[in-house]
Amino acid sequence: MENKNEFEIFNDKGEKITCNALFTFESDETGKNYIVYTDNTTDEEGNKKVYASTFDPKEENPVLGPIETDEEWKVTENILNKLQEGTKSE
Repeated sequence: MENKNEFEIFNDKGEKITCNALFTFESDETGKNYIVYTDNTTDEEGNKKVYASTFDPKEENPVLGPIETDEEWKVTENILNKLQEGTKSE
């Protein structure tokens, strides 16, 4: 893969899917690192599907983990909302 923001994951069916990292962030609230990414598919309304997972940036080949708590989802949603608001004003 030539794009350093590109990575591959396997779906529930064992199929390889190429994804693009949109951004990463570390939360002081949870003490975890998160990655927000897309598989470049769209929903019924034509919006690009976006996903979020935890990861350990110290690992050479980080493994994506689930966001497990409501607090983690709230932190992630707040970051996404702030970014979305920023793009609307540009």
